[in-house]
Amino acid sequence: MRVGLDVTVSARGVATRVGLAVLAALPAVVMRLAGVHLPAIAGMAVFGVAVLSAVALLMWASEVARVDLPGSLALALLALVAVLPEYAIDIYFAFAAGSDPEFAAFALANMTGANRLLIGVAWPLLVFAAIWAVRRRGQSGDRNGVSLSAHRRTETIYLLMATVYALVIPLTGRLAWYDSIVLGALFALYLSRIGRTEHAEEALVGVAATLARAPKRRRRLTVAALFGTAAVVILSAAEPFGKSLVEAGTALGIDEFLLVQWLAPVASEAPEVIVAIAFALRGRADDGLGALLAAKLNQWTLLIACLPIAFYLGGGEFAGLALDARQTEELYLTTAQTLLGVAVLADLRISRIEAALLFLLFAVQFAVPTQAVRYGVAFAYAVLAGILLARHRRELPALVRASWPTGRARS
Repeated sequence: MRVGLDVTVSARGVATRVGLAVLAALPAVVMRLAGVHLPAIAGMAVFGVAVLSAVALLMWASEVARVDLPGSLALALLALVAVLPEYAIDIYFAFAAGSDPEFAAFALANMTGANRLLIGVAWPLLVFAAIWAVRRRGQSGDRNGVSLSAHRRTETIYLLMATVYALVIPLTGRLAWYDSIVLGALFALYLSRIGRTEHAEEALVGVAATLARAPKRRRRLTVAALFGTAAVVILSAAEPFGKSLVEAGTALGIDEFLLVQWLAPVASEAPEVIVAIAFALRGRADDGLGALLAAKLNQWTLLIACLPIAFYLGGGEFAGLALDARQTEELYLTTAQTLLGVAVLADLRISRIEAALLFLLFAVQFAVPTQAVRYGVAFAYAVLAGILLARHRRELPALVRASWPTGRARS
């Protein structure tokens, strides 16, 4: 993968930022090794900060690793690393559900919350940041939205295929082993497709840019150390963070489902969203939205595929996780929102009006979490998606062609 160097920071700046991330995660690792059980609120804070720190370390490591890895391997690594903390937390809930049915609801809550936050909050924030950068800071770009490169059709069409399949899951009443096969295969096909796509050079910034300029041996050792440290932090923090969320809900009188659905994804997604918005403010909105689109696809395919496997390994039935009425509603709502997201991007552009609409619909179902509102908003998502797909019907053949796993992508 071709990688360029953009804005760097001093060696002291790199050491300071990496050191702060490690220091912030250290209490969680020490307490986990010592077997200390913190009160719910304190545990949520300590282990939540550790998850945030791990995300920062992973992002720096994965960006620098692109300098030395061949294209397809780099793409596979980045696809997994981008949402690894989210995977760890959600897989913990699914694994725990194998022996304690109460945790089954939390696994679906965390997954649907993370997916809806990306489209309902992160995409609109990036669009408005990009528009502000163009209008107020003189950056080049679209003054009323964000336009994407043609190769982003690949993520969009695979997201559409996964969404169509996701409609089947609630009808079966469970997240089953065969869902893991189908969604895992879609993710593998996606990697195969992008491995044959020519991408423009992507620039590194900040800590990653500085580390990438180091001699090869030092750079590789640094990347390995960052990955290893982040892995230790995630393994130490994921389980107690998940338990603390559930316990905190009980202690505060808050619905544990809602706490797990929104707070945990905010902790694991925030650094990635911040970096994407930083790209937009630097006039690279396509890179920022492309990263969020890829993260959404990863979570909508590979993450869901991992849940039945983790459930079975935790002692659950081979048939998979059974869905109750609330989980079915959440899954339909998330699927409908994803369908609208695909429809919006079918013409490779998201306007400020479309971004505002995505945020408004998310805000309604977030502020009023009732069954009637969830189904009403899901219906609105589906109707709007149908209208936009009809409007963009001339773009659909090019979108479908982007799915073929052979040949080179047309830009």
